[in-house]
Amino acid sequence: MAFKGEFYAPDLYKEFFPGFGTDGDGNWFVDTEHMFLAEFAGGAFALDRLMIVRLLMVAIMVIFFAWAMRKPKLVPSGVQNFAENVIDFVRIHIAEDSLGKKDGRRFLPLIAGIFFAVFITNISTIIPGLNVSANARIGFPLVLALIAWGAFIYAGSKKYGFFKYLKAETVVPGIPSWMHVLVIPIEFFSTFILRPFTLTVRLMANLLAGHIILVLMFSATNFFFWQLNGWSAVSIASLFGAIAFAFFEILVSVLQAYIFALLTAVYIQLALNAAEH
Repeated sequence: MAFKGEFYAPDLYKEFFPGFGTDGDGNWFVDTEHMFLAEFAGGAFALDRLMIVRLLMVAIMVIFFAWAMRKPKLVPSGVQNFAENVIDFVRIHIAEDSLGKKDGRRFLPLIAGIFFAVFITNISTIIPGLNVSANARIGFPLVLALIAWGAFIYAGSKKYGFFKYLKAETVVPGIPSWMHVLVIPIEFFSTFILRPFTLTVRLMANLLAGHIILVLMFSATNFFFWQLNGWSAVSIASLFGAIAFAFFEILVSVLQAYIFALLTAVYIQLALNAAEH
């Protein structure tokens, strides 16, 4: 049976930079055709597709927890029970395991907020109609990393005072004086620059790679089915492979949320104990 069709390669450029375009000379310009509210207030509130996805997924998260806790019961059931279980997972296995009970409960709202924000914006990559993670572009991961960065600096400064905390993080005791010229910049860079950078890149790169692989696998299914009729069996195999990888992306979404929240808790713990290491 012969099929006729035309294959269009996925346009990843407009997928990740939908608000911008280039003219024939390679000059950048604002592509208002791919933005929402571009004409409102001179474009001050213009939103591209990825920003819409971010706002939508965060709104879903807020609505879910507001709905789950709208009438809390002493013995939870249903949606409230599920919400409390996932919060308890973050509290016990991330916050308290890293910070202890007292500081774990103290920083739980921040750590739980980061965990659920990362997860909900990751999971959009497999939702039909959205098909992209809001974390596949650097903006949101960078904001979350800066929040984590501010949190551990606040924790250390609150306990020791800013300058004493800065000294505890950068000055290594017991080494020859001349080595401080080398060690202090290295410690400063690794603590205050490298930590937020690695948090940002780890999250963005994993979700970007996953999205590109999903696009390529489903595009392969399209290509083998419509263009190479003799390769229909390959198209079925690539389809099942894409579906399997979509389930793998669910695992990645949870894992990346866990790692981001856990590293945030660990950095706070290191800041609270900066004078001891």
